Amino acid sequence: MLLMPRLVGRIKRLPPPDRLRSFDLAPRHLSLLSLLLLDGPQTVSRLAEGLSLAPTTVSLIVGELSRKGVVVRREDETDRRRRIIDIDADSRPAISQWLSPGARAWRHALAPLTDAQRRLVVDTLRAYETAFFAASGDAEPETEGPG
Repeated sequence: MLLMPRLVGRIKRLPPPDRLRSFDLAPRHLSLLSLLLLDGPQTVSRLAEGLSLAPTTVSLIVGELSRKGVVVRREDETDRRRRIIDIDADSRPAISQWLSPGARAWRHALAPLTDAQRRLVVDTLRAYETAFFAASGDAEPETEGPG
């Protein structure tokens, strides 16, 4: 019972690097940036799929981050109608410094597990999230991705 609040409290105390502090980044921004950091440049559609959000919502988040200079949009070399979203080169070191320890910790914790065990961990966290929001009176949790 005490583990989740302790983990969340620790994570919330990690201050963003100086370069990112003035950007007022919200969880929706961090999820998108984490996906770009871990999986590389992507289209809005692919980001939307990975975050389990509507493409219009992702497009709005990308727009916010683009105006702040955190992400860049460039033309897709194979299809000039599509735009590829990536972390801006000047922001990448700060974002990596801030978000990579969490990604490494998840990889370390999940590495010894089988696929079925990993699925159980993700499903359990989702069940906790759903139950938490139901108990708090919120209609549903904010969808931030597949796990």
